[in-house]
This record gives sequence, structure tokens and C-alpha cells, in this order.
Amino acid sequence: MRNLQEMMSQMKKVQEELQQKMDTLRVEASAGGGVVTVQMNGNKKVLSIRIDPQAVKDGDVEMLQDLVQAAVNEGLRKVDDSLKGVLGGIAGGLKIPGLF
Repeated sequence: MRNLQEMMSQMKKVQEELQQKMDTLRVEASAGGGVVTVQMNGNKKVLSIRIDPQAVKDGDVEMLQDLVQAAVNEGLRKVDDSLKGVLGGIAGGLKIPGLF
């Protein structure tokens, strides 16, 4: 029973640490050679989108939509990759056989 309590305590600590990392993590992704740049946090919330004014002058709305979509998707991928590394580092300290 004591081992179960220790394991639960460790899991809670990992959860709190992961949440803190997600809150502070920032990634930036771009598309079209920097025409569209997106910043996100570890909770996958878009913090900002920058669009080169030249992209608007061309009037190609479909291209701009594609670039925004690509930048957001790249940002999501970067968040996932970053969190995998963070989770691996945090969980590496757990002593739960067979879990990680």
C-alpha cells in the first residue's frame, strides 16, 4: 500500500511539472519562407500570427490561407515534439517498473 501512495505522489509531481512546462513553453513556426509566422504555447494556444504585408498586396487569399494553415500545423508539431522531450525527461525520474 505504501508503494502505491509513493507512486501516486510521484505521478502528481510529474503532472504538476508537465503543466508548468506547458504553460511556459513557446514555439515559433513559419511557412512560405517567413511570410506567415505563428507563435504558440505548450497548451497549443496560438499567441500571435504575423503576416508579411506583401502577402496581402498580392491578393492571393487562397495562398495566404494555405500558409496560415501550414504555419499553425508546423507549430502544433513543434509543441508535440517539445513536450515529448519534456515528458521523457520528467518521467525518466519515475521508478514505476514497466511504465516508461
